[in-house]
Amino acid sequence: MHKVSFIGGGNMAAAIIGGLIASGAQPADIEVVEINADARAQLSARFGVVVHAELSRARLHPLVVLAVKPQTLPEVASALASRLADHLVISIVAGVRLTDLARWLGGHRRIVRTMPNTPALVQAGIAGLYAPPDVDQAARSQAEAVLRAVGGVVWVEDEARLDAVTAVSGSGPAYVFYFIESLEAAAVAQGLPAATARQLALQTFFGAAKLALESGEEPAVLRQRVTSKGGTTERGVAALETAAIKRGIGQAVEAASRRSAELGDELGRLA
Repeated sequence: MHKVSFIGGGNMAAAIIGGLIASGAQPADIEVVEINADARAQLSARFGVVVHAELSRARLHPLVVLAVKPQTLPEVASALASRLADHLVISIVAGVRLTDLARWLGGHRRIVRTMPNTPALVQAGIAGLYAPPDVDQAARSQAEAVLRAVGGVVWVEDEARLDAVTAVSGSGPAYVFYFIESLEAAAVAQGLPAATARQLALQTFFGAAKLALESGEEPAVLRQRVTSKGGTTERGVAALETAAIKRGIGQAVEAASRRSAELGDELGRLA
């Protein structure tokens, strides 16, 4: 793993730093620029990485990970632009398109745009990645290695598809939590104690996802195996169909994808 500079030291950056160190990276090879003094102290104490309050103090290693809030990115990128040479810039900033980022970086094009999700905080994330054609395979592999430190990766060949990635896996944890909330509430409504309801809902989701991941079988096949003819599951799934849950999930993803595209337009007008 190359030396890495993080611009921004929030939760997602901290998750990736932790994953990199767990994968064998040396803390001394990682530097973080973070304006918040408490966050700097926590990063230093937790990981032993080099921290800076100002970008001007950073060495800027060959890999630069942008992990700031979208609204602050134009200013940060402008300050960074004059210091970039062959650096590979990895953006985990939500919504900001590569064209806009390249413009703010003074025309720098060696950029990989990524969309990680919050399960990265427990090394169980999934990230979508996009790079323009002029970013070579070696650079793509470096970017992939950074994101693999906190989970899986998928590449898209069209940047616009990152809106769909955002809608599915970026926003997806909220959909899952919503379903867990609902299952837990339904369990309580059936007379189960709250603690029992939560344990049942959480472990059911965890176990079902683990089974789907490790079996390699289609989710529809796994569902059919649980759904005995004339049994309880068949009745429950029929109720979900009557309530048009599948259509509702599709509408949620479509709405989130549309909003992701709108945010890209809005963020592109920041500077």
